[in-house]
Amino acid sequence: MPDGPDDLFVDDMAGPVVRPYALAKGRASHAGGAALDLVATVGARMPPPDPDLLTPEEETILALVPASVAEVASELALPLGVVRVLLGDLLERRLISVRRPDTTGQPDMTLLKDMINGLRAL
Repeated sequence: MPDGPDDLFVDDMAGPVVRPYALAKGRASHAGGAALDLVATVGARMPPPDPDLLTPEEETILALVPASVAEVASELALPLGVVRVLLGDLLERRLISVRRPDTTGQPDMTLLKDMINGLRAL
């Protein structure tokens, strides 16, 4: 039997009782998920939303940005799929913006040579 209210939500062996899929309302993906690859940068839109309309996870996300999708997942300690669903919800409500990296151009050859030389120096 739990000793206090905090013990109701944590199992010593399993960790938090609320599973990630519950945070994502049982969804495994979001319609806007295609725009949310690991290195996409997420930024908050202004003005900030009313905090009463946000979940605690959404508040945390908005406090973390600008950051990449991977950084947000790491900071929240949640699986990437769950974070993509949460970010997709925020994107749908127009509370965040997403900027994808430019992958259309050729890589800078000088930068690549410097990286190779740096790796060889290790």
